[in-house]
Amino acid sequence: MASSDPPEIPDYKSEFLQSCLSANVLTFGNFTLKSGRVSPYFFNAGLFHTGSLLRSISTAYAYSIIDFLSRPESPPQEFDILFGPAYKGIPLACATVSALTALAPARFSNLSYSFNRKEAKTHGEAGSIVGAPLRGKRVMIIDDVITAGTAMREAIGIIEAEGGVLVGVIVALDRMERMPGGEEDRGSAIGEIRRRYGVPVLSIVTLDDLVGLLRGKGDEGDLKRLEEYREKWLASD
Repeated sequence: MASSDPPEIPDYKSEFLQSCLSANVLTFGNFTLKSGRVSPYFFNAGLFHTGSLLRSISTAYAYSIIDFLSRPESPPQEFDILFGPAYKGIPLACATVSALTALAPARFSNLSYSFNRKEAKTHGEAGSIVGAPLRGKRVMIIDDVITAGTAMREAIGIIEAEGGVLVGVIVALDRMERMPGGEEDRGSAIGEIRRRYGVPVLSIVTLDDLVGLLRGKGDEGDLKRLEEYREKWLASD
């Protein structure tokens, strides 16, 4: 059966995906994941290390947040702090706060960022948090992906221990695949975070967007492997 044309996606998503391809942040092939699954694609946000690429990903995060907050069906979800878990989340939080302020200064000029130290500092200002204190503040977490959810639960634990209130999470890529386990109806790690903590989990792009990208201009072999992987591991949520 012939594939239907991929749905139109916002320009910021398309530009983000093109940046991922040009910088080899998104690559196609055969990659063994920590779960043991062999994935036909790999996403490495750590390669966004130049000024132009960091601007690309932070702008895409910012547009994703603004787009979500502007939807009529979205609950009021203002936040005071963007929290980046060490280590990959640190530059993402700093750059995205700057991007949000540039795009909507009236709304985000007082937005702060915070991140954690892997080991608590025992001298000077001490503590494990760098940036704005979390106590009593509404906090959104920013990270690259959620795979098993372990690192995200650790970040949420830090926020709760510091007296912050989690109001949302944003990642670059929603893999849309079920967590490791034998059940075919098993949900995704992102779905588990939504259910367990009752907060929205946003993403710049999803696995469906990657499929749409390849349908538009990708290699037929890569597209076939990606569609087969999606069909095999697609989460129930």
